[in-house]
Amino acid sequence: MKSLEELKKLREEAIKNVEMRNSEKDTRVVVGMATCGISAGARPVLTALVEEVAKRNLNNVQVVQTGCIGMCTYEPIVEVYAPGKEKVTYIHVNPEKVKRIVSEHLANNNIVREYTIGAE
Repeated sequence: MKSLEELKKLREEAIKNVEMRNSEKDTRVVVGMATCGISAGARPVLTALVEEVAKRNLNNVQVVQTGCIGMCTYEPIVEVYAPGKEKVTYIHVNPEKVKRIVSEHLANNNIVREYTIGAE
C-alpha cells in the first residue's frame, strides 16, 4: 500500500463485501463451506461469486456461506433462493461456472440447467 487513498479504496471494497453478505436481499446465494466443500474448492467459488455479483452491481443478491449441505460428493455446491421460486442447486461449481451462473441466472433469470443437480 502506497497511499491513504489506496487504503480508503480497500476499505470501501471490504464494506461492500460485508454488506453483500449481511443485508436482506431478494435473492440469496448460499455456498457450502464445510470441510468437504472447502477441500473441493468452495473458497475460490465464494470469492468469485462475491466479485462477479459486485462487478455487475446486482444489489438484490446476497452471497452467504453455510456449513454442510449434505451432499459431499457434489461439492462445491451453490444454492440459489429467489422469492416465489424453487431453490436451484448447482453442483461441482468452479470459478468459471460462477461467471455463467451470475450472468445467466442471477442477472437474467435463466437457470443454467447443465450445472444443476438434476442434470447429472
